[in-house]
Amino acid sequence: MKTLKYLAIQAVAATLFLGTPHSAAAQVSVSIGEPPVCPYGYYETPPYNCAPDGYYGPEWFTGGVFIGAGPWFHGPEHFYGHVDHKLDYRKGYKGPMPARGAAPAPNRAEFHGAAMHDPHGHEAPHGQK
Repeated sequence: MKTLKYLAIQAVAATLFLGTPHSAAAQVSVSIGEPPVCPYGYYETPPYNCAPDGYYGPEWFTGGVFIGAGPWFHGPEHFYGHVDHKLDYRKGYKGPMPARGAAPAPNRAEFHGAAMHDPHGHEAPHGQK
């Protein structure tokens, strides 16, 4: 009788456990906010500092307006554009950097970069120009 009672309790517990749904609903929302307001664009990776004039090549601009980088990129798919590594703080550049909200200079710097990046800062595959 004791064994029968024990089995009955186990059966009820198993039914309750298996009969109860165990799914959990989760909703994740990420807001990236507005892009940085920089006169010559901003670097492609966090913290998205303003880039100095001449870091980005002309293909990063449409009608003088920066097409964006990182999460705010709004250019063509599979895009790679020229950048000048000499003006990249991640590669040792220590020169002047524009402040967010600064106005561009009346005359733009001449571009001299040869590296190619995608909108997220990745180098172009070997041989892609």
